[in-house]
Amino acid sequence: MADGLLKFRHCGHEIFARAVPERCPRCGRPAVSSGRLQDAPVAIPSPFVNGHQASAAFLLRPTQGSFLKDYDGNSDLHVGVTNTTGTVYHYNETGIHRDDLGWEQCVCVPLIQPSMFGLINQWDRYLEECCASEDWLPCRYDEHDHNCYTFTLTFVNCILAAQERKQLSKCEFTERFVLPRTRRASKYISICKEIAGNNFYFLDCSDKEEMKSQAAN
Repeated sequence: MADGLLKFRHCGHEIFARAVPERCPRCGRPAVSSGRLQDAPVAIPSPFVNGHQASAAFLLRPTQGSFLKDYDGNSDLHVGVTNTTGTVYHYNETGIHRDDLGWEQCVCVPLIQPSMFGLINQWDRYLEECCASEDWLPCRYDEHDHNCYTFTLTFVNCILAAQERKQLSKCEFTERFVLPRTRRASKYISICKEIAGNNFYFLDCSDKEEMKSQAAN
């Protein structure tokens, strides 16, 4: 399934598709006939990135398969962190791993700004030092209490400590940085599945305005 969607407005709906049809699938009139800017087709980029092209980032993907083909909302997820060249470091029941393949469709949280040259230069050293700890031996692994998320958050907090910044709890990091991206990814997956089955996904514009109003309240 190719990444990327298009959205256009017609007959009171926002319509999502892989390509804009000649005629509106709702009313049968020409799909792009209005001269209004708000009705013009717009690209909806995929929320997923190739993790191996993401430098110094937190990554999340399904433990098995991919988001667009296999994820059902209840599948187990796995997380890791990249070095400055896109190698993914992650932890599981067999210890620390360094992957150059397998993380091509991920939710990504960038962890540093491009202007942070001093930290970028030290990033890989900090990551290797973290990995060298006996905390990440296979025998220490626990599915619930000492897992891939523990490893990545420990490293994130090592970086924050090096910058003399406040460390983050799992709840804080998840709510501030992970959940906003996974909510967007979840909606995108739902739209893609609807399009795969019916070619289009329809959102009534009045429903959208109602959702905005509820969110504001």
